[in-house]
Amino acid sequence: MKHKKLKLIDDVMLAETQKILSLLKNPVRLQILYILSQQSLSVSEIVELLHLNQSLVSHHLSDLRKYQLVSTKRDGKSIFYELDDPHILDIVNETLEHADHVLKGKKHNEK
Repeated sequence: MKHKKLKLIDDVMLAETQKILSLLKNPVRLQILYILSQQSLSVSEIVELLHLNQSLVSHHLSDLRKYQLVSTKRDGKSIFYELDDPHILDIVNETLEHADHVLKGKKHNEK
């Protein structure tokens, strides 16, 4: 079979994309991204909201910062985390929408 000139994803880009998608497969990190899309929060506020221990939340925030998905801002002595890359939320929201279709057994053109 003859194919027109099809593009492949560059190996370096593919590997980096896989790392980012691996970050997103963790439910805690997904929750953190989702809540930070709504409001900047301190670690202690995230801990309280998600009912998790501080070291776990800090670890996840560190991973998200490494891939430039969240950033920090200082307000006096407090450090707040915020979503650093709003278009990552497009990926999260599209995935949530797809999950909703799967859970409801609906086709993608149905609401």
